[in-house]
Amino acid sequence: MGLKTTAQETSTSPRILLFDLETAPNLAYVWGHYDQNVIEHVQESYILSVAYKWLGEDKVYVKALPDYKGYKPEKECDRELCKDLWKLFDEASIVIAHNGDAFDIKKANTRFVYNGLPPYSDFRSIDTLKIAKKVFKFNSNKLDDLGNFLGIGRKAQTGGFATWRGCLSGDSKAWKTMCLYNQQDVALLERVYLSLRPWAKGHPDVSTMRGLKGCPVCGHPKAHKRGYAYTNLMRAQRYQCLDCKAYYQGPRSKIPLTDN
Repeated sequence: MGLKTTAQETSTSPRILLFDLETAPNLAYVWGHYDQNVIEHVQESYILSVAYKWLGEDKVYVKALPDYKGYKPEKECDRELCKDLWKLFDEASIVIAHNGDAFDIKKANTRFVYNGLPPYSDFRSIDTLKIAKKVFKFNSNKLDDLGNFLGIGRKAQTGGFATWRGCLSGDSKAWKTMCLYNQQDVALLERVYLSLRPWAKGHPDVSTMRGLKGCPVCGHPKAHKRGYAYTNLMRAQRYQCLDCKAYYQGPRSKIPLTDN
């Protein structure tokens, strides 16, 4: 229930992007193993790969540094990859990621400005980590644990830091593992998002974005009436979407008064 996209979600407007980044570690000199101050940065973190899909479409895409001309192992060379990611952001009306507000979007912005790219057009962000923390009390809010708890899938195995090290050195098997891992993150992200979506507070109104009447959460045109929601002086018809099961309200009106 609630784990499918609707016909409205195949519309070209708004475009809803789900994405996930994999990044290289920072490289630095330190004196020891634990709780050390960095003596000198050798190389800043940069983007290794990005996986993404459009809500309502089937395919999960992935772009990685070896896909681009100019790629050299051990070298910071994410400019062309950033250009493609920038185009996705510029096209999107809504962007969905897990911990995206704190990490993925900000990391992307950091690499954009470093590579001389201008600001992209505005979009609304949906962070599934924030929904999990705000509405629920899961034992763990990690994407893998949410997928496992909800019975909708798990993250792929990475092989540990050896995979990152292999990618940095140009190992093709490591890059294949990284890309499959990145793709599975986005596939799982979509399932987690669709599971949590009816519970989300302050979800962008996708129905209004399309210029249609319907569920503001998923855009489905049909709903059941479920009584009224009240303030002290006003009331609004309450609806429950027949597809995603989210509740929403119609316009407010004054509460009609009657004599006893």
